Amino acid sequence: MLKFGERLFELRNEKNLSTRHLAAELGIHHSAISKWEKGEHEPLISIVIKLAKYFDVSVGYMAGVED
Repeated sequence: MLKFGERLFELRNEKNLSTRHLAAELGIHHSAISKWEKGEHEPLISIVIKLAKYFDVSVGYMAGVED
């Protein structure tokens, strides 16, 4: 299974979104997204929920614990 960062990278690229665009949609700094995708940091659960809603996937899928 994919890890959170890999899943985020995959979903973001499927929609052709830059880290800056996604960050603006979420109201966060774009460097946070880069750090999550690289596995350098993990987001708060509230952000995981926002991302899941944004990409229309489950939190489990977003977190990489389900396919």
